[in-house]
Amino acid sequence: MKILRTYLLKEFSLPFIFSLIVLIFVMLLGNLFQLIELIITKGVNFFSVAKLFLFLVPYLLTYTIPIAILTAVMLSLGRLSSDNEILAIRASGINIFILIVPLLILGLLLSLFLVILNDRIIPLAHYASRRTLIEIGIKNPTAAIEPGTFIDSFQNYVLFVYSIERNKQTGERNILNNVRIYEPQGKDKPTRTIVAKKGEFVSIPEKKVVKLKLSDGTSDEPDPNKPGEFFKLNFKTYFLTLSLDKTEGAGQIEKKPKDMTIKELKEQISKYSSEGIDIKPLITHLHQKIALAFSALVFILVASPMAVITHRREKAVNFGLAILIILVYYLLLIGFESLSLQGYFPPVVSIWMPNIIFGLIGSCLIFRLCVS
Repeated sequence: MKILRTYLLKEFSLPFIFSLIVLIFVMLLGNLFQLIELIITKGVNFFSVAKLFLFLVPYLLTYTIPIAILTAVMLSLGRLSSDNEILAIRASGINIFILIVPLLILGLLLSLFLVILNDRIIPLAHYASRRTLIEIGIKNPTAAIEPGTFIDSFQNYVLFVYSIERNKQTGERNILNNVRIYEPQGKDKPTRTIVAKKGEFVSIPEKKVVKLKLSDGTSDEPDPNKPGEFFKLNFKTYFLTLSLDKTEGAGQIEKKPKDMTIKELKEQISKYSSEGIDIKPLITHLHQKIALAFSALVFILVASPMAVITHRREKAVNFGLAILIILVYYLLLIGFESLSLQGYFPPVVSIWMPNIIFGLIGSCLIFRLCVS
């Protein structure tokens, strides 16, 4: 049995490692072009972009490890089945479940690793990534600006810029043309609007803010005689202070749910619950950390019997089945999460439902395979 388990794990290991490397490379490649654009067109230094690239890797592992596991199981067990090695093992009196157990144990261990990754490493990486982006934004504010797009990176303001050009004196790409700035005042209140022909960023790194010098425009200013209304103010020069994120003293930025550990999320849920604030998004995010991790184990439960049952020699068939399982799983996850946010399902049920459905299907298939 030990020889058989070693042989099976060896058959599984090579496709798993290869699939993991390919998936990480493809996903990084999708983000690589955006990061290169920061260096070439927006003048961001290489070290800052390299840090963003590094912080992205832990997040990708949450998805690439389960998908690599699924692909490796389909390919390895599919080959054993198509070459009649599974048939020979069963003919020798060995139950198919004993063959699958090592893979299930491996899946459980990888799922526990992903729980730790989602709970400890990814929040740190996400928080560090946000801090790096803010540092980039303060040193080079135009890096956060995309012409022709509404930008909400700055606290309390939404910016729209038609084009960006280089400063003829300094050579820096920081001159904004036809700037529109919106400052929402709250529900059922008019939005304050500032319009200017030109704009120029002036960063103040020590205060974590950016000043925007606007030229030749109009600004909505509060009317002292009519509270809640504005009057138009024409200006030649107007300075606006922009902050990239909320700070919590000593230069620390405010944590968002993705930056929090499971313990911190529970504390936030308890606090918001006592204050009567909607806690569904936080509960959803909390259970996502665990549910997504255990997709690795669930994929093995489903893929193991399917790879044996299909009994096909063509790798393309097993690979196609793996893609189908992945698509259905993540579509269910997105669908149930959406229904949860709309109030049709409790957050806990909706996030775990794909795992429950696939887990039951996999368990039934394994049972049928073992008793047949």
